[in-house]
Amino acid sequence: MKTSLFTGWQARFHAVCLMMLLSALAVGAFSSSAHAQAQVTPVPSETVAVEPLPATPEATAAPAADAAAAPTFDHGDVAWMLTSTLLVLLMVVPGLALFYGGLVRSKNVLSILSQILVVFSLVLMLWVAYGYSAVFSEGNAFFGSFTQFAFLKGFGPDTVGNTPIAGLPDYLFVAFQSTFAGITTALIVGAFAERIKFKAVLLFSALWFTLSYIPMAHIVWGGGYLAELGAIDFAGGTVVHINAGVAGLVGAYFVGKRIGYGQTALKPHNVPFTYIGAMLLWVGWFGFNAGSAAAADTVASLAFINTLLATAAAVLGWTLVEAVSKGKPSALGAASGAVAGLVGITPACGTVGPLGAIVIGLVAGVVCVWGVTGLKRLLKVDDTADVFGVHGIGGIVGALLTGVFSAESLGGTKADLDIGHQVWVQLVSVGFTILWCAVATVLILLVVRMVFGLRVTEEAERTGLDVTSHGESAYEA
Repeated sequence: MKTSLFTGWQARFHAVCLMMLLSALAVGAFSSSAHAQAQVTPVPSETVAVEPLPATPEATAAPAADAAAAPTFDHGDVAWMLTSTLLVLLMVVPGLALFYGGLVRSKNVLSILSQILVVFSLVLMLWVAYGYSAVFSEGNAFFGSFTQFAFLKGFGPDTVGNTPIAGLPDYLFVAFQSTFAGITTALIVGAFAERIKFKAVLLFSALWFTLSYIPMAHIVWGGGYLAELGAIDFAGGTVVHINAGVAGLVGAYFVGKRIGYGQTALKPHNVPFTYIGAMLLWVGWFGFNAGSAAAADTVASLAFINTLLATAAAVLGWTLVEAVSKGKPSALGAASGAVAGLVGITPACGTVGPLGAIVIGLVAGVVCVWGVTGLKRLLKVDDTADVFGVHGIGGIVGALLTGVFSAESLGGTKADLDIGHQVWVQLVSVGFTILWCAVATVLILLVVRMVFGLRVTEEAERTGLDVTSHGESAYEA
């Protein structure tokens, strides 16, 4: 199909997308026993009055002390949150790893798989060391205390109530939140894949987790500035997706374009990998979104159906746009549409109704097509896995529309919500996230460039990072 036939249409489409972007996170046990008694003729005896002994203070206090010491939680909630934590882990390895692995060239697939796994593992260690403490302890509007719960000080297998969710074992809430920190940092590496040094990725990830993820999570979920402002981000539109998307965009600029970008076709080496990865992301995202309810309740059910519907709507929206603009809808596009819908519904999944979720997913799917095509060309950036085009743009769309469809009048759960005011609050939260992340990422990249340098040599890039950085190859020649 001649693309010239759609020149006017594309211009109008880009304009509409930009407008939409700007306008639119007891089981009880019992026991019984039977005792056989011999039947004998009782011997008459004199009735003796016996005065019961007074109960000692220790005897009465012991049961009360045992009851107070016993942890109290709902076993159904615990089972669901254990499952949700595993589902979010599934999103990273193998979900995100396969999604990104299929998008790069065959000579770099092991490199991106290694980066995701090692970065995720590194962040889990840092989360336990000081990350949880800095997010969920008392502090100022931007950071909590880095030492109050360092290395999970004061936590134990039986402790309950030391986290914001009183109904869960403390360790379980820590584990669930650790997967959010890990996947957010791992998302970024797709933007500058195929040309960055491995040691630079690790140093960048450690610093970015500390200076961008931790403050944003505290600001939104730890009672910081945006929480006090009233921003709605149920599962991470700002904390996770806009945060990672902006970092990816800045990182892609700093590292520079791949050799041959814009001159030769740098095609994904394995679209089925990417497709399978996207579907694993969809499955895992139910833990990500519905798990953010922190209970097996009606809120989790709402987030669950919204995650289902928004994703399906985004797939259809992306597919329709490709069919009209390119003449043929692609499997890669459908998979990307699924991720766009998942990103878009993340901040809204616990507060909008099913119809609102469908609209958010549809808009996210359509606008993100523009994000990875028209906007990407306007920005003149080589974002390898379209981290900003999908996660950044999808997160912005979702965050803004959360302020609209959370209203009870439009099927949401927020009664008496002033839509205009809430959209303004959401816009402020988006702008704040972009600004904070951009500044932090620039400073971090300057440090990493000074310490290790960012980019591999031209020879190493042409050979492939699998061999030059890891000494192995995915496929035999």
